[in-house]
Amino acid sequence: MTIPNAYRITPDRHHDLRGHFYEAFRASELSDAIGYPFVVRQANYSSSRRHTVRGIHATALPPGQAKLVTCVRGAVLDVVIDLRVGSPTYGMVETTRQDEESGVSVYLADGLGHAFLALTDDACMNYLCSEPYVPGTMLEIDPFDPEIGIPWNLTAEPVMSAKDAGAPTLAAAAAAGLLPMYTDCLAHYAALKAG
Repeated sequence: MTIPNAYRITPDRHHDLRGHFYEAFRASELSDAIGYPFVVRQANYSSSRRHTVRGIHATALPPGQAKLVTCVRGAVLDVVIDLRVGSPTYGMVETTRQDEESGVSVYLADGLGHAFLALTDDACMNYLCSEPYVPGTMLEIDPFDPEIGIPWNLTAEPVMSAKDAGAPTLAAAAAAGLLPMYTDCLAHYAALKAG
């Protein structure tokens, strides 16, 4: 993607009379692409009704939590935002349509935020995470912050958690010192590469 350390993965799909098959990801190839090992330490699933907005979510560094996210049922508009203060793409947004037919996945490194809009009922997302969840380390940013300007193109009122609806703007989170620094993220990536 145009945001450094974010990747869109489009698998080769194989069809026959039974249906289709594809390799969702191979750790060695993803690790080669990102420049350090991607080790899965937790897997999560979410199921969302149509018009649900989840996010913007990230994890404080440390401990961080890189993610490989895939829509395994239904369809979503997936969003990556650069939350790394000092990054050349700070505040930039990239969107990807993910659905069960395409198998497209999105990898986002530590320091990047994630959100999505469920475009169908019962949209199911799979998250492969580099670190287990640690209470108190989650970062939430207002997904409707006009300074960010995510093109949600909503056709109905969004369904949201109270926590997401009450999340601070990007500017307020930065002013409060909640966001990761780009230099710290680069040092973190280098440490991962060094092993």
